[in-house]
Amino acid sequence: MYRAMTVLVIFFCFPVSLLAQDNEGYIPTESGFSLNSGYTYDPSHNTLFLQVSMFRLYDYERVWKHKAPESLRFKVEGSLGAASLDDKTVKMIANANILALLYLNRFELDRIKPYIEAGIGVIYTDYSVRGQDYRFNFNPQAGIGIEFKRKADTNRFATLRMHHISNGGIGSSNRGQNSIAFMFGQFF
Repeated sequence: MYRAMTVLVIFFCFPVSLLAQDNEGYIPTESGFSLNSGYTYDPSHNTLFLQVSMFRLYDYERVWKHKAPESLRFKVEGSLGAASLDDKTVKMIANANILALLYLNRFELDRIKPYIEAGIGVIYTDYSVRGQDYRFNFNPQAGIGIEFKRKADTNRFATLRMHHISNGGIGSSNRGQNSIAFMFGQFF
């Protein structure tokens, strides 16, 4: 468990070195948090999870030094929470992810700003399903969301993600888990 937490902290904090760089020419970096609720529909229909996430949203070009669309961002995210399993036990889960987030400016309205995002991460679950070798796995995911623009305060957002857990074929048994996750949060 301590190894997973250490990896989560390192993975979430690695972009701290970006803070020392000159901000000139880049879209400002934003931070935020969210509450995440998920439902695992495969292999079980009875696993629910709740998490709290913290994230940083960078101008994509600031992280990856090449030309990118102005509406593209790079997100680094860390989450901690619990899962309620079929047998009603509660187990810890922690994950760290990197995602590309693309604002869909073409569909932006006065008060909403839609986006899509996709990426990969690592996840530690304090449980495993039958046919799954490890508790430490890969965590690819993709989603759609809406940022709610507020004039006098920081923006809020809601995201719907498809969420997958598997060992990527590095173990002999690789029974994955598939979930749908809903996230609601706010920038600060």
